[in-house]
Order: sequence, then C-alpha cells, then structure tokens
Amino acid sequence: SIILCWTLKRAEMADTIYDNIRTETEGMKRERVEMIVDIYESVDHVRDHDFRTETKTHQPLQHTGSDSVKIRSSRAAVVCLVLLCVLLLTAVIVLGVHIHTNSTDYTEEILTKITNLTEERDQLLITIKDYKTEKYQLVIQNNNLTIEKKDLLSKHDFVMKQREQLQQENNVLRKRLHEVDVFYYQSSLYFISYEKKSWTESRQDCKDRGADLIIINNREEQGLVKQLSVSTFVWIGLTDSDEEGRWKWVDGSTLASGFWGSGEPNGHRGENCVVSYASWWYDYPCNNAFKWICEKNILK
Repeated sequence: SIILCWTLKRAEMADTIYDNIRTETEGMKRERVEMIVDIYESVDHVRDHDFRTETKTHQPLQHTGSDSVKIRSSRAAVVCLVLLCVLLLTAVIVLGVHIHTNSTDYTEEILTKITNLTEERDQLLITIKDYKTEKYQLVIQNNNLTIEKKDLLSKHDFVMKQREQLQQENNVLRKRLHEVDVFYYQSSLYFISYEKKSWTESRQDCKDRGADLIIINNREEQGLVKQLSVSTFVWIGLTDSDEEGRWKWVDGSTLASGFWGSGEPNGHRGENCVVSYASWWYDYPCNNAFKWICEKNILK
C-alpha cells in the first residue's frame, strides 16, 4: 500500500514538474531537471534500492534533455503498470464477490432441495404407515369375510339339505295327490278317495296323509262337498262316539248347527258317525264302508 501511494504521488509530481518545465524558460530547465532527478532518486531509494543504479563512488550526473524524456517515459510506464495492477485487483475482487454470491446462491439452492427432499421423505413415510394400517385393516376384514363365508357355506349346506328334504316330501305328496282328486278352497286342500272304508279307517288314511276328515263350517263348504261327492255317500269328520247325542268334529269342537236331513239324526247308539249325501247329513254305523273326504289347512 505504501509503495502504491508513493508511486501514485511520484506520477503526480512528475506530471506537475513536466508542466512547469514547459512553461519555464530554458535557463531554468537544467536546474529543475536536476531537482526532479534528485527527488525521484530519493523516492526510488525509499521504494527499492535495486530500482536505481548504485555505485560505490558517486559521481556527479550529467543530465540532458533526452534524459528527462527517458525519465518521463519510465514514469508513465510505471503509472500504467500501477493502473493495470489496480484494474487487475478490481477484477479479482469483483470475480471473488461474484463467485461468493454464486456460491451462496448455490448453497441456498442445495439447502432448499435438501429441505424439500426431507419433507418428501417424511410424507412418504407417513403414506407408507397409512398403507400398512390400511393393509392391516384389510387383512382383518378378509379374515372376517372368510369366517362369514364359512358360516354362509354352512347355512347353505343346511338349506340345501332342507330343500332336498322338502323336495322329497313334495314328491311324496304329489304321489299321494295323484291317487285322489285334489281341490283347493280358501286356505285348505280337499281330496276324495276312490275306495271305501269304515269311518275309523277313513280318518286314519287322512292322518297318514297329514290331514283329517273334513270339517264343514258353512254352506259354501257343504256345497263343495256336494260337488266332490257327486251323489255319493262320503264320510265327514263328525261323530258322537264319545257321548251319545253330543256331536263333535274331529278337531274336538262341538257342532253348533248342521245340515241334517229330514228326521236326522235318528240312529241313536247304533249310528254314531255321519255321512254327507247331496246337500244333507245322515248318521250311520261307523263300521259301514263309504268313500271319504280329507281336508288339510295349508296355513297350519
């Protein structure tokens, strides 16, 4: 720094002295040149003793106009060199600042990317954790569905067995229905036999079929019996075998009113069972053989 300052001052002094030399007279030139030489020699000696020519014995220097020109040229070269150094130093400083700024921006960019990657990693970890939780729940649901499937298969097997059983019963019922004429009225099935049996045997046949002898509750059913029997005597489910004169249906209910023929019932103890013929009832001995009509309520 000291050398640079001395160099700059030296250049300024050289320019000033040069201007003064031009304006001064020729008589003063030699004296001023000698003074300038002495001054720069002193400055050169302070800056660097190698910069000037030293001799063991100093002899008076003889200066001419050409020497002044040379000195001025050398000083200008030094000034240019100093300016060049200043420019280079400035360039180095600017380059350093630029590199530092870019390095700072790059570092901040790297840190930002690292922060973003860290956040993405944390988010991925959370997502993976959620997927694991969902997977665990799906495994539990799958196990529950497997258990439900086994239960449903078990129930299905049970239903299929019941279905097969009902099919067998249906086939048996169809087979039996083919043996008699079957009619449907309201909520009951009615069928009449082709053979003849006693009242007791007729009732037993109805029971074997899952039914019982017919119970007539109204005139419409009596009309149905007339239609089924087609002018044939048929047993119905009415008897006073338990108590003479107290007529009961096969379900245990007591007869309230009936469709007795004229003078009926008239058989007393010998005629304890009832047949229907056309639109009327008649009491007959229970051992007589007649056709019969069975009734089955499908709602029971």
